[in-house]
Amino acid sequence: MKERLLVGVLGNQNSGKSYTWNTLFGRRVRTGTNLRRLYFSEYEYVEVFLISGSPEERGIYVEDIITIEKPHIVLCSMQYTPNVIETIKWFADNGYFFFIHWLNPGYSDKDKKEDHLNILKIIMEYDSLVGIRNGKTNAEERVQEMRDFIYGWAKHRGLLKIKWQRQK
Repeated sequence: MKERLLVGVLGNQNSGKSYTWNTLFGRRVRTGTNLRRLYFSEYEYVEVFLISGSPEERGIYVEDIITIEKPHIVLCSMQYTPNVIETIKWFADNGYFFFIHWLNPGYSDKDKKEDHLNILKIIMEYDSLVGIRNGKTNAEERVQEMRDFIYGWAKHRGLLKIKWQRQK
């Protein structure tokens, strides 16, 4: 059983990848250098590493973005380009289970695209769950699906944390 999780959003430029993370966190978020808390309730959370701007768009290798030694959960934007194969391979080589949403069509796409790069086939060669989601529709439903998956995965592995409230 894999002990690391990649939650990826795959899509063309301006497909809604960053918007997905903003919706998940309930505010605008960007790639950081530290783990951040993803809350499931007022007190229950899990620590994740976020890569909001895809390595492919930024022209940076994913291993140069992740500053934490093999974080348990990584949320990563992935641009649909040939270079995304390097990102996929890095996560596979480092023992991550893939939970991927391909935004197809993406928010700015005219219509649905064929997988001419065979990215889905490559992802499915590894331990993975892949879904195609419409980036033109409201993000709430697909984000809730991600939230539910992350919660169950983290709970099963004892990664959920509790923020304790001070007594007044």
